Formats: sequence, structure tokens, C-alpha cells
Amino acid sequence: MKRDFILGLILVCVFLIMGMGMWQIVSERGTEVGTTRVSVVASFYPLAFLADEIGKEKIAVKNLTPVGVEPHEYEPTARDMVEIQQAKLLILNGENFEGWVKKVKSELKNVLVVEAAKDLMIENDVHVWLSPELAKQEARVILSGLVQIDPLNRDYYMENEKLLENKLEKMTVDFRNGLSNCTHQEIIVSHGAFGYLAREFGLKQVAISGISPDEEPSMKQLTEVAQFARKNNVKYIFFERLISPKLAETIAEEVGAKTLVLDPIEGIDNNDIAVGKNYLTIMEDNLANLRTALECR
Repeated sequence: MKRDFILGLILVCVFLIMGMGMWQIVSERGTEVGTTRVSVVASFYPLAFLADEIGKEKIAVKNLTPVGVEPHEYEPTARDMVEIQQAKLLILNGENFEGWVKKVKSELKNVLVVEAAKDLMIENDVHVWLSPELAKQEARVILSGLVQIDPLNRDYYMENEKLLENKLEKMTVDFRNGLSNCTHQEIIVSHGAFGYLAREFGLKQVAISGISPDEEPSMKQLTEVAQFARKNNVKYIFFERLISPKLAETIAEEVGAKTLVLDPIEGIDNNDIAVGKNYLTIMEDNLANLRTALECR
């Protein structure tokens, strides 16, 4: 009896050890139900959103840029660097948007780095994600990265990415229909983030500052923007949530216009998250505000 008990105990231990070995093999190749999620780090919110839509419960996504911080100004902390180095995948926008990467690239030898917008930019404009069509192409780059680090779940990621593409295609249709019959086509914005959106849907963007919100406009530029607003009977000046609305408010007061939010979605705050807002719903809000400002029917 005692001998049988000992033999049974030995067999249980053998099976447990074999199981642990198989678990380790699976972990090295990818994820399965019950295993640790694949660690993914994205440089800022839109990329984190796209990755999360594709990876869902198979991945754990970290958005590096803190709530309320403008991603143009972000620099990683020591804790951020630890999380980046422990990740399987780092998703960047690319083309110098994340200037800090050059300083740490040598430390990322075991991390797959993908640049979602690298081949999509025109004239150094980094704001690719504000075009639904280009956001779809960014999603494909992210999909490729996820499949490389976790090939076991290739079909799962591909299925989710296709669902995301469908949502982005619907958004394109909504914008095209919503902006097809408008009195105005001119938008005055805080900084030049909406060039791709304007190009895709036939709008004319005039920026108070440059492509980066850090660029301070001269008095001459402010005067020219005000003159443009008067000449084109612009009734709304757009501002953003992550940068001061002061310049937009000043020009609006000067020309007798009102102000509205046009969100470049460079970040999202906890209040938005609490009420279920995300990239897709904020783009819907942007469309609604554009229709108001441009007097669309």
C-alpha cells in the first residue's frame, strides 16, 4: 500500500514537471488561454488603442504618455524604461515623433520595435492617425508586429484587425457623407495636426502654430490667421484639450467667432475613459463639431 502510494506520488511529480516544461515552451512561442499576456508598449494613446483592439485579452498594452501630457513633450522615466525593456513589442509612430528613442535604442536589443507611420508621412507631418484610412494602414503594421512576437495567435489577431478595419472604413464613410454638403471648407486649428484629415475630406486647414504645438506663432502669423478668418467668414476657431486655448480664444474674440474643440487625440484623460470614450468615439465628436463649424447639411 505504502509502495503504491509512493509510486503514485512520483508519477504525479513527473507529470507536473512535464507540464511545467510544456508551459515554458508555449510561453516562448506565444500565448494560450491561461498564460501571461504578451507585454506591449505604445508610445502614445492612438497606437495603444489600435494595439488593444487587435490584441484584446491576449496582450497587455502600456501607453507610455501619461494622462494630460502632450506626447510631443514626453520623455520616458526610469520606470518607463524598465517597462520598455521588459516588453516584447514597442510600437512607435516613427519619423522622429519619439525623439527619445535615439537615446535608448541600444538598450532595446530584445524588444521588437515597429514604426506604425514610418512610410505614411508627408512633409514631416506625424499626425497620421487622424486619417481613418491611414489609421487602418497603421493597424496593419501593428498586426504584423503582434504576429511576429506571438505567432500562435496569428488568426486571432488577424480576425480582430479585420473588425477594426471595418470600424475605420465605416468612419471614413461617415466623414465623407457628413462633410459632403457644407457651406465652408476652411478650418482654423490650434496646431497643424489635421492635414491628413483635411486632405482626405476636402478641407483647408489653417494652423495658428505649426505642425508641433510647441511652435510659438509670431504676431505676423496671428494677424494673417485673423485676416483669413474674416475673409472666409470663419465662425468657429478650434482648440485642443491638451494645450492652452488662449490663442484660439484671442483670435475668436478678435474676429467675432466662437470656439469649439477639435481633438487631435494625442492623449485621453481618466474622465473620458470612465464614460467609455475612445479613439473612435472622439473621432465621432470631431465630426459633429466639424459639421457645426462648417455649417454642413
